[in-house]
Amino acid sequence: MPNMTAKKTPIAEQPGLIRVENFEEVTLGYTKEEAVMEADRCLNCKTAPCVQGCPVQVPIPEFIGAVKEGALEEAYQQILKENSFPAICGRVCPQEKQCESKCVRGIKGESVAIGRLERFVADDYRKNHQESEVRNEVNAVSTGKKVAVVGSGPAGLACASELAGRGYQVTIFEALHKLGGVLVYGIPEFRLPKAIVANEIENMQAMGVTIEKNVIVGKSITVEELIEDGYVAIFIGSGAGLPRFLNIPGENANGVYSSNEFLTRVNLMKAYQYPEVPTPVVIGKKVAVVGAGNVAMDCARTAKRLGAEEVSIIYRRSEDEIPARLEEVHHAQEEGILFKLLSNPTCIIEEEGRVKGIECEKMALGEPDASGRRRPVKIEGANFREDMDTVIIAVGQTPNPLLKETTKQLKVAGWGGIIVDEETMETSIENVYAGGDAVTGVATVILAMGAGKKAALAIDAKLGSVGLSAEIRYV
Repeated sequence: MPNMTAKKTPIAEQPGLIRVENFEEVTLGYTKEEAVMEADRCLNCKTAPCVQGCPVQVPIPEFIGAVKEGALEEAYQQILKENSFPAICGRVCPQEKQCESKCVRGIKGESVAIGRLERFVADDYRKNHQESEVRNEVNAVSTGKKVAVVGSGPAGLACASELAGRGYQVTIFEALHKLGGVLVYGIPEFRLPKAIVANEIENMQAMGVTIEKNVIVGKSITVEELIEDGYVAIFIGSGAGLPRFLNIPGENANGVYSSNEFLTRVNLMKAYQYPEVPTPVVIGKKVAVVGAGNVAMDCARTAKRLGAEEVSIIYRRSEDEIPARLEEVHHAQEEGILFKLLSNPTCIIEEEGRVKGIECEKMALGEPDASGRRRPVKIEGANFREDMDTVIIAVGQTPNPLLKETTKQLKVAGWGGIIVDEETMETSIENVYAGGDAVTGVATVILAMGAGKKAALAIDAKLGSVGLSAEIRYV
């Protein structure tokens, strides 16, 4: 008989006022006993609606069923059939909007904690097989065909892993000196420890994937030159690294950061380890973060950990319209982040070239706009000013225009995203594919991975791999 408890099994976390003093992971994960208890809440539905909510189609009932029986190795293997990076996805995927939103248990209570269980299974495997040990892919028969993957973010990693498992000679071209894309430069250590990303990438490299770092495709080498070098297909997963700004007075003042610059300096350049690492980020006592998505929450919570005394989220809509995950909003509130809602910045006040404050107009909510959220409307005569030392703009990013400018015949949308066939992810150039944020703009890790996997399957279907001598296994 399943465990019919209405609520999810609680998960341990660092207390809010303690964790703001460190960059260690906030959520501590399930014990084996807690994981088995939560897995026992699964009804093992015949139609498995949860799987339909997963962009990479993880066999959720099968892996949860294995957890329920204590067969954790089997649970891990079940996940790996469709998802090569479970330790990452278990931490950063918005499960509440995807697999868990389809869970039947959610009709009369809380859904099964699918994300927490995926994380537990991945962490248990990693713990019992040592952090330095990698899983090795076997039984993939070489096709002798080369495929280039541009970018080592979630889309690129998923595409490379899938193709390597099918016998292709895959080379990833990464512009930076570290692999992982947004996983290493965008997501803070307290949400996704970099050691976990490194371990998952090592697992992929063990499959035979070649890595070329510090190569900017579109500048160091062009897409056309890759084709000339014998790559039979190319996947573009270069992400969305071009920041958006508000276009208001004062944005060029010292003390104004884009979210991209701020998080990259903290994560990739390890400002969070200062003074052990000599690359600090200068912030003041009062920090304003403009925006309320997941990136804004990451910026605000990071600024608090770097020593800011007061950090405020400034957002032009109400709490009901906040696009960030509920978990991230909850964690931010626990950590003392202030939410200044229905407020829209109109000017960054500067003095001698540095930020001194921010001016905002008060807003009210009108009729819903195209996104379905109620449109913010200015309240006349209700402007206000607040002193600030630092302002971080976190209102979105777009794809870098370099590839568009240097790649002939590559069609892009007016806002900069690469146009693809939604079924195959193929671009306007034959055998050149794209996916992830380079196509959609900033989205989620798992959606990017889903796009990378879809493109890999389309590449294989078109080019015709030799295939596998047996079902893929990991040892």
